[in-house]
Parts: sequence; structure tokens; C-alpha cells
Amino acid sequence: MIGILIVAHGTLGESLIHCASHCLGGRPLHLRAVGVTVHDDPDAILPQCRELVRQLDEGQGVMVFSDIRGATPCNIASRLLDPGRVEVITGVNLPMLLRALTYRDRPLPELVQKALSGGHDGVMRIDAGDKGAGGATAGG
Repeated sequence: MIGILIVAHGTLGESLIHCASHCLGGRPLHLRAVGVTVHDDPDAILPQCRELVRQLDEGQGVMVFSDIRGATPCNIASRLLDPGRVEVITGVNLPMLLRALTYRDRPLPELVQKALSGGHDGVMRIDAGDKGAGGATAGG
């Protein structure tokens, strides 16, 4: 199983985990978050993130998500990148996380593509014909 780490501003990562846990009926294993605040020193957080990556990696790799490209959490996450072992995706959202959790038994390169498509496909405009339709689902 591929481990998942979210490095994001404040409590966003834990909030996403809480929402995903609600959707999936329980907190998934090997899923952690690190919250970064304006007062944090990125150089002090990086070792904590490296240790979490080490703990989360069961041999299949780790997917690291961050929220905003170019922001401090993403800059920290980018320093964890180890192609083929630790992959980093920015712009994390709930559909992306759910897709990653659903397909984390697949090889890491495939999981990267599934997560990206989940994030992209999960962003859509709801028009008048969709009112009361019970919501959309993310495809496989």
C-alpha cells in the first residue's frame, strides 16, 4: 500500500483526512498530515516530513500532496521528491485524495495519474439541470 502525506497550510491536511474518513467510513491507514503555519521554519519542519515519509513507506512508495504551488508547504513537499519512490502533487482537493486512497494499491506512477484525474474531474460547474440530482461521482 502506498503511503500518503499531506503537507498543507494550517489544518487543511487534517480537515481533508477527516472528510475522507467520513466518506470512506473510517480513517485510512498510512495517511498523515503536516500543517504549516506562518510562524513555522520550513527547515525545522522538513526533518519531521522526512521521518513521516520513512514511516509511511512500506516499500511501494509515498504520495505527497500539497495545497498551493510555490507556497511554503509546497516548497517543503518538493524537497521530499524522490522520483519513483516519493511523488509530489500540488493543488490537493478532496476528490483527488479520495481517488488516491481508492487506488493506492496500484503502482506509484499509476497512482499519480489517478490522483491527478480525480482532482481534475472533481472540479466542475453544476448547472440548473443538476439541481437535486444527488451529486456527481468521480469516474475510474
